[in-house]
Amino acid sequence: MRAALFLDRDGVINVEKDYVHRIEDVEFVDGIFTLCKAAKNAGLVIVVVTNQAGIGRGYYTETQFRTLMDWMKDRFVERGVALDAVYHCPFHPEHGVGDYKADSLDRKPNPGMILRAQTDLDIDLAASCLIGDKDSDIAAARAAGVGTAILLGSREYANETDSRPDCVVQSLDEATRRLFAC
Repeated sequence: MRAALFLDRDGVINVEKDYVHRIEDVEFVDGIFTLCKAAKNAGLVIVVVTNQAGIGRGYYTETQFRTLMDWMKDRFVERGVALDAVYHCPFHPEHGVGDYKADSLDRKPNPGMILRAQTDLDIDLAASCLIGDKDSDIAAARAAGVGTAILLGSREYANETDSRPDCVVQSLDEATRRLFAC
């Protein structure tokens, strides 16, 4: 079994904007490539787990999502690091359209995407880490049994439940230092 670095996409890999689905709208978050290189150097697999309600709402298609993710994966490879897997959830229980209006075990705060990655990639969840920018990311990590959950952002954690993050960081550089003592 291997440890993984789980990453949310919007707000962690790329700057959060309204439903990013076009290449020209992508702006990578400062420090993402350094973080991922440090993770690879430490032997971790890198897995993206992302809610994509924009698909469910009809703003863009799964094909457009995959095209953008292929382009993003190529940008990582150009910088010397590869993403090992990408899992996404297109469903939304309230705002989805047609078949996309559904509850899903994959939609964070549920742990489905993380648990699928565990099975697919033989991941030791207790030895793994997740970095997210929303309460739902942290809740999904806790529900799946991920060992370390880090909240990226400048706010205090809003949820007073058992799904509190292990720490709150202001930047990915800070996360890299905390995780890999760089």
